[in-house]
Amino acid sequence: MPAAGLVALIERRFTFAGLTPPRELHDALATYLELLARWNKRINLTAFALDDPSDDAIDRLIVEPVSMARFVGPSDGLTIDVGSGAGSPALPFRLASAKFHLVLVESRVRKAAFLREAVRELALEGVVVENERLEKIATQNAFAGRADIVTMRAVRADEGVWRAVRTLLRPRGRFFWLTTEQIRAKVQPGFEIDAVEMLVPSRASQLAILRPSVTEAESL
Repeated sequence: MPAAGLVALIERRFTFAGLTPPRELHDALATYLELLARWNKRINLTAFALDDPSDDAIDRLIVEPVSMARFVGPSDGLTIDVGSGAGSPALPFRLASAKFHLVLVESRVRKAAFLREAVRELALEGVVVENERLEKIATQNAFAGRADIVTMRAVRADEGVWRAVRTLLRPRGRFFWLTTEQIRAKVQPGFEIDAVEMLVPSRASQLAILRPSVTEAESL
């Protein structure tokens, strides 16, 4: 059972953001944060101090991904998270969403080990960890052109990343990009902006929802 104070802090930040998720979700998210805090003392997973997490830490690690979950549709299936690292946004997003199949892509061995432990601790079914580079995952038949959603935060969006994300997505799939950057100046050819959403009041970060550009041939 997670600490009551941590659960209360999560609940308070949800209230601030105008969210009312079920109590059992609060407990699962607190369990995730406690596990992250223990592992963060051994390997560098996040720069946030988690023994007594700040409002900013809770908003970024927990509230933003849970808020993002409202954009998941009933037909969304395979979701691939890029550079999963500390498990946020992917794990809170999955906990708060429909039971889609989730693939966590993390190239660093120790971070991938943390993610596997988190999946076990949270008893998440349909969630797998791929300890590979994104570019390699994008070449595999099991993933290329099959993702309904690709999520990403805190990954440098260079040309190779954009190309890999485009390869992973279905023609009508969506790219959920959590960022503080000026979206319109950063979107690469091959994508178009579907929406830009603020997830937590007064925070600079935002969710850009992008779709692959539809060519004339694809639209026929």
